[in-house]
Amino acid sequence: MVKFILRQNKNNKSTAYGKWYAYPKPDETMDLAALAKHMEEHNTGFSEAMCTGVMKAMVKCIKEQILAGKNVKIDDLAIFSIGLKNRMGADTPEEFSVATNIEGVKLRARATGILSNAQLTLSASLKRATSILGSTTSGGSTSTGGSDNQGGGAPGGETGGSGSDADIE
Repeated sequence: MVKFILRQNKNNKSTAYGKWYAYPKPDETMDLAALAKHMEEHNTGFSEAMCTGVMKAMVKCIKEQILAGKNVKIDDLAIFSIGLKNRMGADTPEEFSVATNIEGVKLRARATGILSNAQLTLSASLKRATSILGSTTSGGSTSTGGSDNQGGGAPGGETGGSGSDADIE
């Protein structure tokens, strides 16, 4: 069940000013150890320690490969690549310099296969959540997949379903 909250667009320069949009409200963030334990409990045939070791090695290797200028595709998860944070544009190619025009790099991930936006939309079950003093209570109605989902994404916002690359920062 994916819980969401509603937020109002407060940017008065936006055409979406004053409109309300849904944003996901995760219950928790699992770390690698918790994910490894979960995998072990699914009778994978591998211990928690083995799962942790393999995933840590995978993360290290993905970093190594994207810093070498390669994209890394993990089927049914994502294509990982490097992105650039441009500080500002140069007037001409000759005036461009890394020090002046590039702020840094970032990890990009584009969902694939069973984790693609389209597949997640078909499988998702959504429920409105409200937060009261740090605790989460449920409210609203539940809907599953397709066009009955409550809420929607702000143009270019967190929940936009455009299928574009997600930037992980």
